[in-house]
Amino acid sequence: MTPTRPFENAPAPWWKFGYVWLVLSGPLVVVVASFITLYLAVTRPDPVISEDYYQQGININQKRAVGQDASLAPAMQARNHAATGIVPEPRPAAKP
Repeated sequence: MTPTRPFENAPAPWWKFGYVWLVLSGPLVVVVASFITLYLAVTRPDPVISEDYYQQGININQKRAVGQDASLAPAMQARNHAATGIVPEPRPAAKP
């Protein structure tokens, strides 16, 4: 009679199966990406927020309105122009 080895037919440990790593890799990537996002959010403040942000936007829009032509007409006028062929007159520039 030959002696049997005690763990001859034992299954392989869980970390040797590729599907386990495939299943675990998705959540691990999300956790790493969340830490990277947290780092970026903490180290780089938002440059858009300033006290005169809205006033700068109003000034930019007023400067753009001065040389506005038919290609920059509002949507309804442009749509009507495309359907009828009538060129809309440009709006007068806003005076500050």
